[in-house]
Amino acid sequence: MGDAVQLEVAGRTVRLSSPDKVFFPERGFTKLDLAQYYASVGPGILRALRDRPTTLQRYPDGVGGEWFYQKRAPKGMPDWIPTAHITFPSGRSADEMCPTEEAAVVWAAQYGTLTFHPWPVRRTHVDHPDELRIDLDPQPGTDYGDAARAAHELRAVLDEFGGLRGWPKTSGGRGLHVFVPIEPRWTFTQVRRAAIAVGREMERRMPDQVTIKWWKEERGERIFLDYNQTARDRTIASAYSVRPRPHAPVSAPLRWEEVGVAHPRDFDLATMPARFAELGDVHADMDDHAYSLDALLELARRDEHEHGLGDLPYPPEYPKMPGEPKRVQPSRARREETS
Repeated sequence: MGDAVQLEVAGRTVRLSSPDKVFFPERGFTKLDLAQYYASVGPGILRALRDRPTTLQRYPDGVGGEWFYQKRAPKGMPDWIPTAHITFPSGRSADEMCPTEEAAVVWAAQYGTLTFHPWPVRRTHVDHPDELRIDLDPQPGTDYGDAARAAHELRAVLDEFGGLRGWPKTSGGRGLHVFVPIEPRWTFTQVRRAAIAVGREMERRMPDQVTIKWWKEERGERIFLDYNQTARDRTIASAYSVRPRPHAPVSAPLRWEEVGVAHPRDFDLATMPARFAELGDVHADMDDHAYSLDALLELARRDEHEHGLGDLPYPPEYPKMPGEPKRVQPSRARREETS
């Protein structure tokens, strides 16, 4: 595995044990390659994680080994990495790490962290999201190209309802994420309601291409706009995060003119450092903005009062929420009605 090495990262020294341990056998990338990758995109990933409670997706033995999500701050975490106390839907709570320095990301890589999953909140406002996150998830029979076409229509919807601007990125798989910075004055429930309103408007405009149907049996060959990614404790991989796939792809921030032109396979642990060195963080200005959800929440109100479109199901592990419809698979509900 080789002797431990010391990495200098933005004024901090981070110890990396077993630097030659192979994490991605298909490409031959080692733990040292992973740590050096995160150091090379440090300003970008720190912008995505700064002050956010962050869940670590850890693969101590590399992409082919056992893995787990670590929500609670790891034991032995340096005292220069702060934490935030967050509450889960179950009512339980935990202290999660909140990176404030580039070295914190490399420190997490030492423990086999491939992907960082930040909450859409800052440690100063843990109950009020400051990002509306839209996840465009291709279903069987669709692909990245379909997600890209939906993303361009989504851009128009966001602009129409409140002059919102989204920052797109690849998921690292076949999908696309679009993040909208918002003022931290709404609850998770309200932000989720805004996401549902976006999804319903997208369905109206692209009924054969986009769906927000929660049950897989109803989605068909369409892009699923996963509104539940805005529920409390649901997170999306950060920009620049390495994804746990054999070819070591990364979640790549894009400019809008690249959506549908660049392909997710273009961005991986080997290619992203050169792009970052040339272009820097193409989402660097994201924190300079904070938009209002008023127009989307008004759209949600109209959907409810004029069209009878209320809440939608939460994920199965969540407690029953006020106003939520019956949380049962439609085909099962029909069988129960006829039995």
